[in-house]
Amino acid sequence: MKGDLFSSQHMVQPAVEPGMSVENAKCIKYTVDSEMYARQGAMVAYRGNLAFERKGQGVGGMLKRAVTGEGLPLMVVRGQGEAWFAHEAQNCFVVEVEAGDQFTVNGRNVLCFDASLSYEIKTVKGSGIAGGGLFNSVFSGHGRLGLVCEGNPLVIPVSPQAPVYVDTDAVVGWTARLQTSLHRSQSIGSMLRGGSGEAVQLMLQGEGYVVVRPSELTPQKNQQH
Repeated sequence: MKGDLFSSQHMVQPAVEPGMSVENAKCIKYTVDSEMYARQGAMVAYRGNLAFERKGQGVGGMLKRAVTGEGLPLMVVRGQGEAWFAHEAQNCFVVEVEAGDQFTVNGRNVLCFDASLSYEIKTVKGSGIAGGGLFNSVFSGHGRLGLVCEGNPLVIPVSPQAPVYVDTDAVVGWTARLQTSLHRSQSIGSMLRGGSGEAVQLMLQGEGYVVVRPSELTPQKNQQH
């Protein structure tokens, strides 16, 4: 076979080591040698001796998912082989979580992760009922986390002198040492006149980074997720 389709640009590359790597901008490859976790339905291809099973969340996890709507629908991938994961042709990135650190991320942006990582669904501090139910997944341990993002993400440094305000529908995640609270940037009078559509943001303070996608979650996309 000849043609651009069969060029090195599109041909998968041999695995260098076990674990996660970015195959291309829209896909993550995982060389499995035991087990790993991935978003249900995210596998697009695999080769080798692999088994895919739905991961139960237990009673506590089911209750959290029912209350928050944030629950991560996961599957366990076991065996030896290679698997490729993607979601709606969104851009893919890898975050390395180090021991003693944590990364807070919106569940809709999680694609796959190492079995050495653990996660817990938590309420975003400071959001309260007024935040419309802000819940994120907090990852800890030591390993790699594969994320998807609609468009190229913005990674914005946060410092004590320069807090960052982000749209709650656009935020992907943030590092552990940041404090969160809701910030109202619009006066009551402006809201009564129809407002700007940007009434409340999530304020992040401290030292670290926040990751934001260059688009907001529309009602149609919210239903799809």
